[in-house]
Amino acid sequence: VQLVESGGGLVQPGGSLRLSCAASGFTLDYYAIGWFRQAPGKEREGVSCISSVRGSTYYVDSVKGRFTISRDNAKNTVYLQMNSLKPEDTAVYYCATTPHLDGSSWYITTEYDYWGQGTQVTVSS
Repeated sequence: VQLVESGGGLVQPGGSLRLSCAASGFTLDYYAIGWFRQAPGKEREGVSCISSVRGSTYYVDSVKGRFTISRDNAKNTVYLQMNSLKPEDTAVYYCATTPHLDGSSWYITTEYDYWGQGTQVTVSS
């Protein structure tokens, strides 16, 4: 079981990035996928989540209207489209899976079983 994030990088404020979370060794179809981020000196924060069957989505308030999570089960991949990026979005971004999503606790790290290694996103001019 492996999750691999990609798509991070350096971008100017107002720019966009699309992160990918590719799964191997298992099928994502029946798992909810969460995106989290961790900035230096801060706790890991839930950014967004997408459920398995209905594709229900959840976002932290600070990214609503700017980030969009989506999944392509045929490619076994989940995406996080990030627009209008701000310096405060700078962090290492991680994806994680859970087979049992509770919509009220999607942002809690201990709800997730498997994690990727993370990809760095830096927003700076």
